[in-house]
Amino acid sequence: MASAPILDPKTIDTAATAVTKEAILAMNAQREEFEQVDRLISLDLESGLAVGIKRQRPDEFWTRGHIPGRPLMPGVLMIEMAAQISSVIYHLKFETGGKKFFGFGGVNDVKFRGTVEPGQDLLMVVRAKALKSRMAIFEAQGFVDGRMVFEGEVSGIVIG
Repeated sequence: MASAPILDPKTIDTAATAVTKEAILAMNAQREEFEQVDRLISLDLESGLAVGIKRQRPDEFWTRGHIPGRPLMPGVLMIEMAAQISSVIYHLKFETGGKKFFGFGGVNDVKFRGTVEPGQDLLMVVRAKALKSRMAIFEAQGFVDGRMVFEGEVSGIVIG
């Protein structure tokens, strides 16, 4: 059974913009195919909570080979999206200006509960469980059309 939603996806304004793509790129090093967040649509730094969105385009790099005839977003990219949103929360909370490299530390309790296909919007809700200056742990849940397709925990650490 899926966990209770961190936020009810029906209450999220998907047209909103709390953090732009440009601002995300100023904090996160991922480029090109690995840019997994179009924008944050909600952000509450006090509680360490953010909601990001990414439209899965028909020309995503994975559509040709994962799975031919029925393209499905790879689960590792859902994890990557959660990690990138976590990184933005970290950078904004500690006002790093993107000058620190907040890297991937690990995953726990990941479950894939549905598919994400080209043309669909993936909403990723991320909430900090522990947020310190050198490491952080976040819980994440992904939704498509109001149904949970992903949940898990990602951690990050300052590298270098």
